[in-house]
Amino acid sequence: MTLRIGCIADDFTGGTDVAAAFRRAGLRTALVFGTPHADTKLSADCDAAVVALKSRSTPADEAVADALAAQRWLWNKGVAQVYFKCCSTFDSTEKGNIGPVADALLDAVGAPITLHCPSSPPNGRTVHQGHLFVHDQLLADSPQRHHPLNPMTDSALVRLLSAQTRHRVALIDWATVRQGPEAVREALLAHRQAGVRHVIADALTESGNFGAPDLFTRALGRS
Repeated sequence: MTLRIGCIADDFTGGTDVAAAFRRAGLRTALVFGTPHADTKLSADCDAAVVALKSRSTPADEAVADALAAQRWLWNKGVAQVYFKCCSTFDSTEKGNIGPVADALLDAVGAPITLHCPSSPPNGRTVHQGHLFVHDQLLADSPQRHHPLNPMTDSALVRLLSAQTRHRVALIDWATVRQGPEAVREALLAHRQAGVRHVIADALTESGNFGAPDLFTRALGRS
């Protein structure tokens, strides 16, 4: 069995969405709900595996422990790449859980930098100048402002994520993104050399030459 990609999602809905997207892309995909156990089995012909957790609103240390357990399970299954899927409205508080989970996953594999791109244009989620929009409203002006567990009162993702990590956070803006993978790659290298660990990426569309997921994958040098 050769797993091309594994995904850790912070809720069941997001995990299901990713699994469906993998299937549409032609990948034979397994979807596991909750933290998998060592004896959790996968079909021998899987191309991708998605672990859907319920960690959006749990204590940060619990979310980190669950994500690391899922990561170890995916690595033990032989995945070539692990993708952390957070909610497209970046649901989190000043203490996490997106920052702490991302840092723990990066530490586990010794990765120096990562991209965050919660944009999902088909679902009305876009990022421009580092600000997250829900359809035509800033996140902080949307109904998410009144979320009962994670009220989102700030639309500026660099500022929001900076409160959740001790590492530097920076932006790759739309003017750079629309130039394509090479420009994004150069911006990532510059940020890495400057000591940045977390990079928010603008993304307004999934169509044409600027399809965010494929563009960022190529910019990171992954297939």
